[in-house]
Amino acid sequence: MRRLFFALVLIVFANTTYAQITKHAIGLRLGSGDGVGTEVSYQHRLSDMNRLEFDLGMHSSSYYNSWGLAGIYQWVWNINSGFNWYAGAGGRIGSWSWDKDYNTTDNGGVFLSVAGDIGIEYSFPIGIQVSFDARPEIGLINHGDAFRSNVALSVRYQF
Repeated sequence: MRRLFFALVLIVFANTTYAQITKHAIGLRLGSGDGVGTEVSYQHRLSDMNRLEFDLGMHSSSYYNSWGLAGIYQWVWNINSGFNWYAGAGGRIGSWSWDKDYNTTDNGGVFLSVAGDIGIEYSFPIGIQVSFDARPEIGLINHGDAFRSNVALSVRYQF
């Protein structure tokens, strides 16, 4: 059974065409769930199938402030012309603080987590990329919950 699964994986990867990754893309990642909300997102191509994605987000309210910077190494595979799927791994570092009026004491610190990423994207011929992804995170340092999940719709300009 293992050999059959391994053979199928090799066939799929051997027959997958390379994705057309642009050199740069910048825009917004509109997240939900346990993330920091809307993030400024930047992608940098490393090869025909690999890229780095950096997302910087900030959250502020009357009693809570946080920021987080995620760095994800992604593998990108072509589904059809302009339509790709991707998966990646990386991490997030950031800072958070509670106001003492809300939480009875000033509380804050730095957090660190490992993160995964899986999603789909479409690149329009006019240079606009739209994507939908899920990013689970496992906290290593001061992350609160051990596991957090974030789902996002992103819109980026490619250049």
